Amino acid sequence: MKLVSVLVLLFVAQLSIAQSNNSAQVARGKYLVQRVGMCGDCHTPRDDKGMPLPGKELAGAPIGFKPLAPMPWAATAPEIAGLPGWKDAQIVTFLTTGKLDGRAPNPPMPEYRLSASDARAVVAYLRTLGGAGAKSQKSTATAK
Repeated sequence: MKLVSVLVLLFVAQLSIAQSNNSAQVARGKYLVQRVGMCGDCHTPRDDKGMPLPGKELAGAPIGFKPLAPMPWAATAPEIAGLPGWKDAQIVTFLTTGKLDGRAPNPPMPEYRLSASDARAVVAYLRTLGGAGAKSQKSTATAK
């Protein structure tokens, strides 16, 4: 009976540590998305005064500026809340290599070179935001 109690206690402790690690990973991802990458500047739609639309954070938006000289340019930024249509491994690769399916993104999207752990943190955070992608792809961002 004592062995079962000890095993249950160890299991609960391990589960608590895993949840704590995931919370820290999501918090790191939130910091990277909001403060470092500033993803909302392009991926969040805005009203006619340029203010972000409440409840539409990272829902995808037209890019509000254009280059002065002709060049390849992304006219819109896709929805990244929940990462709809994306697999975790695709986004981790994109954020660590700057390439998606072997191609660099069109400007103004930068070619990020995050560490693998930071890329997984970004994915973990974006999956928490709901959107269509959170329902279609169970997050594997915490897997190492």
